[in-house]
Amino acid sequence: MALSKIDVANMLTGIVPNDNSIRRPSSKPIIINGDMAVSQRSTSASSISAAGYHAVDRIRYSNSSSAVVVTISQETLSSGNAFLNGFHNALKIDCTTADTSIASGHLTAMQYKLEAQDCTVFRKGTANAKKMTVAFWFKATKTGTYILQIGDSDNSRKISKAYTVSTTNTWEHKVLAFDIETSNAMNDDNGAGFVLTWWLVAGSDYSGGTLATSWEATEFDSNSAAGQVNAFDSTSNNVHITGIQAEVGEFSSTTLPPFQFEDFGDNLARCQRYFYILGGTTDTQKRLSVNFCNPSNRNQTLGLHHLPVPMRTAQTVTIPSASDFSVTHLGGANACSSVTINNDGALPNNAMLSCLAITGSNAGTDCVMLEMTYASTNTMEVSAEL
Repeated sequence: MALSKIDVANMLTGIVPNDNSIRRPSSKPIIINGDMAVSQRSTSASSISAAGYHAVDRIRYSNSSSAVVVTISQETLSSGNAFLNGFHNALKIDCTTADTSIASGHLTAMQYKLEAQDCTVFRKGTANAKKMTVAFWFKATKTGTYILQIGDSDNSRKISKAYTVSTTNTWEHKVLAFDIETSNAMNDDNGAGFVLTWWLVAGSDYSGGTLATSWEATEFDSNSAAGQVNAFDSTSNNVHITGIQAEVGEFSSTTLPPFQFEDFGDNLARCQRYFYILGGTTDTQKRLSVNFCNPSNRNQTLGLHHLPVPMRTAQTVTIPSASDFSVTHLGGANACSSVTINNDGALPNNAMLSCLAITGSNAGTDCVMLEMTYASTNTMEVSAEL
């Protein structure tokens, strides 16, 4: 019997098909920016204690206590096992204020959130549910037991697995296979579905029970991270991660499909579904949108800025002060006295509507362009993060 192209490809890459896997030879990676190549917000953010997205795209920092303060950065790799396997960037979290006495309700973690509609390939809640294998390169100063949890946001459920950091400050490849339950189906929508949580610090509220190695109710409780070491008990401690991939089916380190590297443009575009930034350079001025004058008030111009890709949902927009904007026209330029951003209800995922009032005359109806003065602190940020 002749082998199919997929079978030949699997033989060449060492993938061993099994009854609990789905081969995805032409699909995009399930995890976006798993190689940490895109970092739109910043390549380094210091004095971070608040939860949120701070540096590398799609990786959320979760922290419930100001007792831990960190610097989060996009790290450039030039050596080590992760680099030798093709990874040139990583997410690095450097502990700058340690927590040596963990409060019961303290948690610190890294998270990746999948849209629920992107989780349907795992067939959760059906008799044909498929396992999920999560693999990643990990390096930490503190050795010992770490916990990776998969949460189901729609049903408030979880499952956790332990892995071991064996050698300090050394890149190690971790491959963890999780059961996916045949009950509790998730929604087919653009809300949060599976949430991957890499625990770093866990108080007794999250670690005082028995590790949830099977699916159970409550997404976060004392069974979430039982056994987790305190990765940030010293300001000498760092954690690093790259090469995150999620695969449909159960794989080992020898049968795991190769990491799917995307070209930078495709990777960036997928990240921009959740976050898009304009500005932050030292250029003098750049065009923000094509405009037209308000015929009833020539001191007002309206502008529509088209986003590079449709966003996940209606976006939140933040901009610098009005003094950082101007309107150029055939008669020259006018400073802005106020700027208001309004999402266009008819195009919530495609464009952002800008409305600004300017000082002086537009010299008729010839206003043509809204511009934002570019500086390192001047950015327009558009977010639709999970």
